[in-house]
Amino acid sequence: MILTQYYLECLSQASYLVGDETTGRAVVVDPRRDVGEYVADAAAHGLTIVGVIDTHFHADFLAGHLELAERTGAWIGFGDEARPEFPARLLADGERIALGDVVLEVLATPGHTPESISVLVWEHAGDTVPHSVLTGDTLFVGDVGRPDLLASIGVTADELGRRLHASVARLMELPDAVRVLPGHGAGSACGKNLSTERASTIGDQRRDNLACRPMDVEDFLAMVTAGQPAAPGYFVHDAIANRREHELFDPARPARPLLAAEVDDLLDRGAVLLDARDADAFAAGHLPRSLSVPLDGRFAETAGTVVDPARDVVVVAPQDREEEVVTRLARIGADRVVGYLRDPEPVLAAPGRTQRSERVDAATLAGMLAGPGRPEVLDVRNRGELAAGAVPGARQIPLAELPHRLDEVARDRTVVVHCAGGYRSGVAASLLRRAGFVDVRDLAGGYAAWAALPEQQRRRADVVAHLHHQLAVAADWHPDLPARG
Repeated sequence: MILTQYYLECLSQASYLVGDETTGRAVVVDPRRDVGEYVADAAAHGLTIVGVIDTHFHADFLAGHLELAERTGAWIGFGDEARPEFPARLLADGERIALGDVVLEVLATPGHTPESISVLVWEHAGDTVPHSVLTGDTLFVGDVGRPDLLASIGVTADELGRRLHASVARLMELPDAVRVLPGHGAGSACGKNLSTERASTIGDQRRDNLACRPMDVEDFLAMVTAGQPAAPGYFVHDAIANRREHELFDPARPARPLLAAEVDDLLDRGAVLLDARDADAFAAGHLPRSLSVPLDGRFAETAGTVVDPARDVVVVAPQDREEEVVTRLARIGADRVVGYLRDPEPVLAAPGRTQRSERVDAATLAGMLAGPGRPEVLDVRNRGELAAGAVPGARQIPLAELPHRLDEVARDRTVVVHCAGGYRSGVAASLLRRAGFVDVRDLAGGYAAWAALPEQQRRRADVVAHLHHQLAVAADWHPDLPARG
């Protein structure tokens, strides 16, 4: 048997190739859109890809079922509660797919979505214990799939959570030795406590995964719905697009180089300028109206958080990495990249052509908070990260919610943005500047840098924050008093 896991760090996403070496028949589960690696590996092992299975309609990436079917002629399979708007094989609970001696068995495990399935892998048809179970987004290492992502399209978290409770219990009935091969790892917004481990066993999850322990359904619902990270804005777009036929991604199609005048014209017509260089390069000089999303990080997911997938996109990329930008955006369905700035260095070096942005260190922020003209501190971490602590007086808006909550951020003061380590804050700061905020800075090193300051510096900022809060309360009672000192 061939069983290969493919893992995308930037999306924390896993896909799988399962094949029978004697017959040469193989199936790919939950593929990404750039499908060349699956095709090449199958050929190297003497396998023919005969089927593609999606464990559910994914929200966090645009799956590659259409691309792989086009390349190989394979059938496309979903759980039988799915209603894809293209020809597909609907797989019933208990259905067995023989690749030869290797057999796949479908388990209906709804809850993350109504149509979610898991796939048991039997190495030999006569085995009494399955080799492994591909759990999609139903069961992760250390967590289970969240049931709340489809609330905006008419399926409630309560309804799905109750089904998820039953599905997890069903998976826990499998033997201890069965390997658990999930659809995601740590960092994915499809859950909150995902492990960095990419595989486990049913026995280990039964023992170590709190969400897999026996409990009544109400306790389970409370556990799996509390503290979930804010979902990036593109999730609904992808959940819908994965049900439909759409344009295929062609990695051989080159991105279009653009002159500076063409970029200006596209921006005037509503395109988004996405700068994928690192944060320091962006701070040193960038074109006005740019959004900063560094390529070396969770680029695609973060870009999908701040860029509307219905908008045209123009890219400023690190040297010779334009095609990588296009591919990584395509993985989340951001297909409207109209081109990239062909030769950015002369443009960025031209006098008066660029803007600079300011980053501050933690000591500087502490001085700003303890002095007059206190800035607005904007914390763009997810709510679950607040357990690590917070900058005194900070306003907390997760990055995924910020595009729709800009009116909650003060425009009449300096704004200092921070996250955990400095990546998301640079993105958020560029989003604020693009929305017309005049004085925006971000905290280099994020909350980790703040927490590393001497306690005395942090305490002074805390005292001043308390005084400002007291003044604000007093102003509510006495309108003649200023709200801020």
